[in-house]
Amino acid sequence: MSKDPKDHILTIDCGTQSVRALIFDLRGHLVHKVRVPIEPYFSEKPGWAEQHPTYFWENLCAACQQLWQENPVLKEAVAGVALTTQRATMVNVDEQGKPLRPAIVWLDQRRTEGLPPVGGLWGLAFRLSGMTETVAYLQAEAEANWIRTFQPEIWKHTHKYLFLSGYLTYKLVGRFVDSVGCQVGYVPFDYKRLTWAKKSDWKWQALPMDERLLPDLIPPTEILGEITPQAAEETGIPAGLPLIAAAADKACEVLGAGCLEPNIACLSYGTTATVNTTSRRYVEVIPLIPPYPSAVPGAYNLEIQIYRGYWMVSWFRREFGLREEQLARERGCAPEELFDELVEAVPPGSMGLMLQPYWSPGLKSPGPEAKGAIIGFGDVHTRAHLYRAILEGLAYALREGLERTQKRLRVRTSEVRVSGGGSQSNAAMQITADIFNLPASRPHVYETSGLGAAMDAAVGLGLHPDFETAVAEMTRVSRTFLPRPDVRDVYEGLYRRVYRQMYRRLRPLYKEIRRITGYPPR
Repeated sequence: MSKDPKDHILTIDCGTQSVRALIFDLRGHLVHKVRVPIEPYFSEKPGWAEQHPTYFWENLCAACQQLWQENPVLKEAVAGVALTTQRATMVNVDEQGKPLRPAIVWLDQRRTEGLPPVGGLWGLAFRLSGMTETVAYLQAEAEANWIRTFQPEIWKHTHKYLFLSGYLTYKLVGRFVDSVGCQVGYVPFDYKRLTWAKKSDWKWQALPMDERLLPDLIPPTEILGEITPQAAEETGIPAGLPLIAAAADKACEVLGAGCLEPNIACLSYGTTATVNTTSRRYVEVIPLIPPYPSAVPGAYNLEIQIYRGYWMVSWFRREFGLREEQLARERGCAPEELFDELVEAVPPGSMGLMLQPYWSPGLKSPGPEAKGAIIGFGDVHTRAHLYRAILEGLAYALREGLERTQKRLRVRTSEVRVSGGGSQSNAAMQITADIFNLPASRPHVYETSGLGAAMDAAVGLGLHPDFETAVAEMTRVSRTFLPRPDVRDVYEGLYRRVYRQMYRRLRPLYKEIRRITGYPPR
């Protein structure tokens, strides 16, 4: 530990699968970590995903208390606290901050059909630009519209409508405030100006609500408040410590991976697979789909998302990977090692098995009617070919998204950094380097979202003078995978001559499937 006792940051990372309490020093070393697994959600109806907000808070408290029990000396070394959470999980609270209903978790699939369309000049503009269906999709997906329509009494008694980050911030500092960097979801937020939308904005028509329901917004690196005596008692965090505004988990992940400049892209191989690029300019890669707030004040994350991305890998392991899971237990090794062996047993290109990973419809796919597809099956193919094809298909889709971003930004990517669970697979990392034809690097710590939040706190507290210094001091790569020329050429042909043609040629069939079955709903 440094001679200066106040040179460590406590980061609380509330993800989908767990709550982590993390202590980082100013060199980006993860000094101590406690992980408390959580149930992501419960479901009272098919497609619903809910969780009690107090459940997140209780597990946050448990993680912090365990941290101090395991290493009590660290409590005196902490200079400040940062919070990062899963995105787009919504909480309704009363004037005392008590939840009025379970939180609607970001995985929830309920929709509100038949809402009045946006009218007036905005409606005309959307009709002329062909964006009417996109706006209707946003309206139907908005959790606030569902609550207002089907639970009007809950909506009537709602004092504040918060993201999970805002709710946990209230529990920590006793104020209804949230970070600008956490505003990712269906709320009337102006992503260009990085504040609540003006009253003339179409979002207030699409998401009717009183602006007083929304919390005050604080930019990343600024102080949200101080840990209250009550929060200190429940968490063990010293009362009076500043809570510094960070950002949502993906934004913090981008920063924690060291992707501060637009030429270094950040891939996230998580439940939702994403490719992010940091930009100081506001650029919509897909019309009407904004870039999200960065963990860096005033900057944006241009994100292309493959919903249910590395969920497909989990699905494969659950349905077809029992043998590897059992062998891993017998040998005392990580299952990833055996799944990597499965991948390596198959040649690059999976002997022509090609996968298009649009497993769930959404705006981040090429179109709301998009579906997943696997083509090229033959009698030579095994489950190993399918597993490799999943990894390759995700990399193809993310490369296509990155190319769209590069074209809009007019910036050429020189390197990709890979975070998330999938980054721990050497096979997935090598496939990424070969398909992107770029160096693919794994950050020095797995907890990149927690590290990014710690960097916000370090800059906000003046422990590092700026983000350039914080990136130089706190981030580095542990291993870089380089593209292999012979393999790269195989992937280049399959990507350009097969994968890039798949959606265009299958799209008419997807539309017919939608007309006949009604799925995905309009």
